[in-house]
Amino acid sequence: MNRTHRSRTLAASLFALALTLPQAGHAAVPAKPQPTVVQVRLSEWKVALTPATVPSGPVVFRVTNAGSIDHAFEVEGQGVERSTPQLKPGADTALEMTLAQGNYETYCPVGKGSHRMLGMKGMLNVQKTRPARVAAVKAPAAPLPMGRGSMEMGTRVTDGIPAVQAMRVIGGGPVIQILPGPFPFADSALAVIRSRPPDQMADLDKKSHLGPYSNHVVAIHGDISLVAFDHGAHGDSVAGEASLTTPDGEHWRIVLDGVQTKDIPYNPRFGGVIMGLYYHGASNVHTPLVPTIQSSLALWAFAHVYKGDRLLTDHAMVHIMLLSRTRKPGSWALDCWDCTDRPVEELQLQVTPAPDGPPLDSPGGFLFVNWEKSVGKPLIPTVGERHASAGTD
Repeated sequence: MNRTHRSRTLAASLFALALTLPQAGHAAVPAKPQPTVVQVRLSEWKVALTPATVPSGPVVFRVTNAGSIDHAFEVEGQGVERSTPQLKPGADTALEMTLAQGNYETYCPVGKGSHRMLGMKGMLNVQKTRPARVAAVKAPAAPLPMGRGSMEMGTRVTDGIPAVQAMRVIGGGPVIQILPGPFPFADSALAVIRSRPPDQMADLDKKSHLGPYSNHVVAIHGDISLVAFDHGAHGDSVAGEASLTTPDGEHWRIVLDGVQTKDIPYNPRFGGVIMGLYYHGASNVHTPLVPTIQSSLALWAFAHVYKGDRLLTDHAMVHIMLLSRTRKPGSWALDCWDCTDRPVEELQLQVTPAPDGPPLDSPGGFLFVNWEKSVGKPLIPTVGERHASAGTD
């Protein structure tokens, strides 16, 4: 075969192949993938994803705020971080993203992390997209084990085994007793108070005129030391004691012996022991008579309260917080409304009677004491401490 004939034969073959390319090419080009739709329902205090496992590729989150306060939705992981605007109750929006294989945290970012700490978080599992021919026989995804660094209501999980968060707290520095008096709250709080139901409005009005957050303070003497365990949603525990001498020379002793896990009125889902939280005004749901602070420890407990040698009650309600500084050194007047940039060193102890009990034998019927240079040190509990602390709920 001469060169000319070979060239003609090759050209004819290439031409015949070219005639088949459009049809073959049309069959090989896949259609643009349709986005997977994930329904997101936000409420107090939950982020619900349906479904929670999706294939990689485009994803549209259809987000509805089904709660009673403002929320938002954020997706973070694999180098991606996107969020919706803040949504009013009943509002909805959509967030479209392209996600690679991996796990993504989903949460409500409102309140500098406080809504997230209250439980508004979840996990989205994105699986590698498989060819269509094996999609029908692909087994359902098994639930993912919680890995290192996962959080569930403050409980760390390492290799699938919960590790108790524990802290020893010691009150130090000047000690002041805060007495009943008017609270110098921010002007913006007045509108919030007026929007509350009548019973809450009456309670907040009373506290604004003669409550426990005043600038009426006196220097006293006192010590406090405690250990708190944050096991998560259940099983928290606390043990400790405070000793106070008030200006009238009376000696008080508060012995903590049980965690209070019920919801606090007007503060749903707060109880037990919580570590590492932006709190109060930042979350949009708490009393407007308290500045926004950062708290490394917040706990609610029951206590025996003694005045001298006399037991006043064995069921007093106690609230303790190790928080960012709110008061001015020297005068101890409230010094900030957004105090989240202050050092965490102020330890607050609030003691109030049980809901059905008589007022304490003290000004205003309560005790409110601050230690102004306090410290909290994380503990690594022993196995015995874990078992001993797990029985109180």
